[in-house]
Amino acid sequence: MNLFNRDIDKDNYIDRHGNKKSHTSAYYKRVKQLHRRGIAAGIGAVALTAAVGVVLVRGLVFGGSTVDAAEKPKTVKTEEKKTEAISIDPDTEQVVVKEKEPEQEGPFFKGYEPYEDESTKTTDTTYVNSKYSVLINLDTGHVEAERSADEVISPASMTKILTVLTAADHLKSEDSLNDKVTISTNMTDYPYVNDCSTAGFAIGETVTVKDLFYGTILPSGGDAAMALAYYTTGTTDMADFVKLMNEKVEELGLSDTAHFQNPIGIYDENNHCTVKDMAMILKAAMENEFVQEVMSTHIYVTTKTEQHPDGITISNLFLRRIEDKDTHGTVVAAKTGFVVQSRNCAASYGVSDEGTNYVCVTGNAHSAWRAIYDHVAIYDQYTGSNKGTVSKEVPLNTDY
Repeated sequence: MNLFNRDIDKDNYIDRHGNKKSHTSAYYKRVKQLHRRGIAAGIGAVALTAAVGVVLVRGLVFGGSTVDAAEKPKTVKTEEKKTEAISIDPDTEQVVVKEKEPEQEGPFFKGYEPYEDESTKTTDTTYVNSKYSVLINLDTGHVEAERSADEVISPASMTKILTVLTAADHLKSEDSLNDKVTISTNMTDYPYVNDCSTAGFAIGETVTVKDLFYGTILPSGGDAAMALAYYTTGTTDMADFVKLMNEKVEELGLSDTAHFQNPIGIYDENNHCTVKDMAMILKAAMENEFVQEVMSTHIYVTTKTEQHPDGITISNLFLRRIEDKDTHGTVVAAKTGFVVQSRNCAASYGVSDEGTNYVCVTGNAHSAWRAIYDHVAIYDQYTGSNKGTVSKEVPLNTDY
């Protein structure tokens, strides 16, 4: 099902480089790995008919570690082949081949593709209303359950997960969270004319950057997201921040259909990804200590100001509503979204009673409460030691 407007051609989408592409299916691009080889020559006086060259193959560098570019196995359990160090013994003139361990890779998600196999389930429609869904075991990379997880959707306000992750990446220091930002009309007009939810900051109010992070996620504030974007780039051109967002998409190695057009998640035919893409964005966000703190917070009070002497109390309704539900574990972080084209969406990070980490993303549920119950049902059915059992409190997918 195409979640865009009917006049949008799903077979010709805009990729993150701004180029039109033909869409067949949005499978994750594999991150190619090229193993480095060096041939060191210490020939000296020995006459050789050919010079020994050194061939260096460029690798991809993520977070200080190098990920070479050979085809990456689909499962993290697959042991990579050991590379060879080749040199020439200057005394014997013999070529010496020595095995060495593969270089240490970066964080789990970087250059990583979740894998499916015969044990991957199709999300049960008895209890799950969302037309698009994916549940990934982050400890193994295995897709436990999915439905149309590679279809392109409009991610709505789940986009804000990428917004705060991008902004956090560009903080100069931890002290930057205390920087002051004065709310202006160019931060509030865009979300206002598009009927977005807001954190409630007033024009002329001076708040901290930390307030903007929490205001972007907990109440899904469009005003906070725009202010955070402008603070990050130091300009009032939204395109400057959007460029950083899509650079982050490139870094994470998401599908070619992952492309973002604004930091709020307002519907745009060029703002799209798959639920599998969004799962990896949430995984990345949870690997940033500060963003994890923001995503996991239930209630937050903003800085006291002249306009709000007691601050503004904001909360994450998804976390508050799911905290007393039986999910065979704990849902520790979440972000919801809604636009008419993809209805109610949600992304959550859960830890089972056994300590296994999961990420779940759903799209196109017919109500906000239904999106919550869809996550409860998915965690119930596909995680923990009691897989397959659904809590009695979960209504059928036609309810709510």
